[in-house]
Amino acid sequence: MNHLRAVPDPDATGPRAGSATSVRVEAPGKVNLFLSVGAPRPDGYHPLTTVFQAVRLIETVTARRQALDARGRITLTLADPDDAVPTDERNLVVRAARLLAEATGVTEGVDLVLRKRVPVAGGMAGGSADAAATLLACNHLWGTGLGLGDLLDLAARLGADVPFPLMGATALGHGVGDRLTPLMGRGTYQWVFALSREGLSTPAVFARFDELSATRAAGAGAPAAPAEVPEALTAALRAGDAEALADCLANDLQEAALDLRPELGEVIETAERAGALRAIVSGSGPTIAALAPDSATAQRVARALSASGQCADVVRADAPVAGARVVG
Repeated sequence: MNHLRAVPDPDATGPRAGSATSVRVEAPGKVNLFLSVGAPRPDGYHPLTTVFQAVRLIETVTARRQALDARGRITLTLADPDDAVPTDERNLVVRAARLLAEATGVTEGVDLVLRKRVPVAGGMAGGSADAAATLLACNHLWGTGLGLGDLLDLAARLGADVPFPLMGATALGHGVGDRLTPLMGRGTYQWVFALSREGLSTPAVFARFDELSATRAAGAGAPAAPAEVPEALTAALRAGDAEALADCLANDLQEAALDLRPELGEVIETAERAGALRAIVSGSGPTIAALAPDSATAQRVARALSASGQCADVVRADAPVAGARVVG
């Protein structure tokens, strides 16, 4: 394997790279403001055009240096044990640390501790945020000194959603969502997220999207290329106009998600009746994201959703927030 060259990172923050015994990194979850999906490519992946926004639901990964006799193992512990979250190679945290080690020639191991705040299997890229945080934490702990560009390249090898939590704020995604361009914006947006009692498989949602697309236009299926982001959406972000942004929220996967889980439509109706400017399925679901005009309305929407009995939990978060960063 061609190893990436470890060089000092001029943008590094926190402890001097390679000198700490422990590094703690925070990374945000996301909501998709716009998601257009094209027909599947020969490799099975769907081309996407999307706009990500980082929300203040923060995942935390702490990377700790091991004793000399630890033999380079990568271990993962959950700060709050959860049977739904594996701690072996199935978890992107473990795979991210291993990928960075292999790419840079590091033989040192690491003990990782994960504290989750993004809903599991909720279409909000919690696992991707974990992987992004791990890349940054291990980069500092091991002193590999990779810059953001190298970390973004590694992140894309782990999954389409992994690069964005490294960048944060608001960004346009192309390809399978991994090619990012920052978007200018102003203001703060108030989101309310209705969490489902059970997850919704992303592959199942995409499969249903393909089935629904094939029934349209005499079986023509989805357009080969996804639609471009409307100018009205980017103008709303530049103006910090929540009402204008609400008019532009769009998700091509919403129909498929609602077809698989019709009760999510009732959650959307409840949020909008309570004052949300717009409520949509977040990513592939099943979380419903409701955009509110202000904090007071967000609180009212959250209360209505909680009282409805239609969801497992309700959380509020403002956006956009910064990407992954060293905090200790």
